[in-house]
Amino acid sequence: MQRKIKNLISILLTMVLTIALVTMDPMGTTSPSSAASDSSVSLKAANTWQSGGKTFSQVDGTVTNNSSSSINNWEVTVPYKGSGEINSCWNMNYDIEDGILTITGVDHNKSVPAGNSATFGMIIETPEAFDLADAQLIIPGVPTNPSPTPRPTPTPKPEDPTPTPRPVDPTPTPKPVDPVDPNNPTAKPVPPPTTDDWLYTDGNKIVDKNGKEVWLTGVNWFGYNTGTNIFDGVWACNLNTTISDIADRGFNILRIPFSSELILQWKSGVYPKANYNDYINPYLNGMNSLEIFDYVVGQCRANGIKIMIDIHSAETDAAGHFAPLWYTDKISEKDFLDSLSWMADRYKNDDTIIAYDLKNEPHGAVGDIVRAIWNDSNDPNNWKAVAEKASLAVLSKNPNALVLVEGIQIYPKDINANRDYSSRNINDYHNNWWGGNLRGVKDFPVELGQYQNKLVYSPHDYGPAISAQPWFEKDFTMESLYEDCWKDNWMYIHEDNIAPLLIGEWGGFMTSPNLKWMTYFRDFIIQNRLHHTFWCFNANSGDTGGLVQHDFTTWDEEKYAFVKEALWQKNGKFVGLDQEIALGSNGIALKDY
Repeated sequence: MQRKIKNLISILLTMVLTIALVTMDPMGTTSPSSAASDSSVSLKAANTWQSGGKTFSQVDGTVTNNSSSSINNWEVTVPYKGSGEINSCWNMNYDIEDGILTITGVDHNKSVPAGNSATFGMIIETPEAFDLADAQLIIPGVPTNPSPTPRPTPTPKPEDPTPTPRPVDPTPTPKPVDPVDPNNPTAKPVPPPTTDDWLYTDGNKIVDKNGKEVWLTGVNWFGYNTGTNIFDGVWACNLNTTISDIADRGFNILRIPFSSELILQWKSGVYPKANYNDYINPYLNGMNSLEIFDYVVGQCRANGIKIMIDIHSAETDAAGHFAPLWYTDKISEKDFLDSLSWMADRYKNDDTIIAYDLKNEPHGAVGDIVRAIWNDSNDPNNWKAVAEKASLAVLSKNPNALVLVEGIQIYPKDINANRDYSSRNINDYHNNWWGGNLRGVKDFPVELGQYQNKLVYSPHDYGPAISAQPWFEKDFTMESLYEDCWKDNWMYIHEDNIAPLLIGEWGGFMTSPNLKWMTYFRDFIIQNRLHHTFWCFNANSGDTGGLVQHDFTTWDEEKYAFVKEALWQKNGKFVGLDQEIALGSNGIALKDY
């Protein structure tokens, strides 16, 4: 989306502070303990984002006890400048007084046995208000050495040293969860994968295997594109219960943004570490990031949720979507196609993953040197031609999946006179949101041959809170938005029965005048029964906000109630896309619709 910051670049700042401790001997006297001097605290700012004009950081803390005896009732003190606050926390208690933030353990981690560690974490607002680098570890009743002997800072262990690639089964069956697992009580028993839920297109409709029309009404949850290597927010929430919540609230498909880079790492047997809260999600311990994704697929299946894979960026980067194309200096077009092909092949026998959004928001403005175009050329930046290649990369491995093709940003007003996009005059082009300009379909439709009934077009659309657009300058109405933007950019595809439309992203803050646009757009979606995935679930989407607060557990009930009206429902029940498995606790399966 234009000028959108979906998530600021994740930063990693690790400060390991080592202090000298003394311990009480059996006779009650104090003596220095060289072993205790190995105890330390580390604070890591694992993720930073903006929301509502404020900056937030997730801070992960670890107290490590490398001594030969337990340390009890530890405290960590952090200088505080008085201009920020703690939004939420876990595995810790805290108090702020006289310019000092004091963190203490809770019942299960306030005592740290020899050779063990205790973890805690928090979401802080205005991170610069906290001097993390000056944190100290204190053992109450035991004096610390005011001038400890300096020790060399350990070399940080790389997140992913060059691991020895291990063979990967090209089409493994995802490992099911044990249906009775006392160590994982929040998990739902996972049924085996099926292949009877594939979808097809019929004119402007999407239908099931019986030719019955369905309605995809879902939500976006990002993180596999940002470097978190799992959904963002699992640093604070329980993965199982959150997936269940999404199903219970009626979202029947989950659009999951990925980077091609991460998929290619998995393909080669390299598994970047997933960033999650291991106290809240202990059942994920011991799994690599690919195994965790397989686990996600299983829990979505158990809850009746279908998945759409979205190649959101070429490179793993929270700002990777700013790159205009599907390739970069690091990721080639072949790499991009290989990432899609590998995913399609791996999950070809599991209809939980039912669709592939080939590339998020190809774009580029008139004056940009690198930009996506749409014509009948062999130009490497011709998205229409590359989208056909990408579709075949998926469908040659899994001919049953849907493929979604987004638009670009600009399209010539006179395609015959300016077919090569050589004009640098802004007035020679129609401009729209990134990925939202599908005018080229009228002149150069995507051609998939025998797979044409697998093609869905997927524009994105946003309101005035994201960027000023000409169609917002007047007192806009639904009718004026349709005439000035929606009709010629993409709605004609639906009206002319060319193919179905799925609005891959829409949403924003519920503030004026953005709420006015959101209301018109939601009602337009409902009136025309357009498929859609709302942006987004994440709290850390800086310029739209999310459906949950920063604990990724508390829902914004006002926003959810707004979106709920555009979810597929019958007689008060949410309708899923699985023939047999009901959608969440308040939904039904397709066979019951």
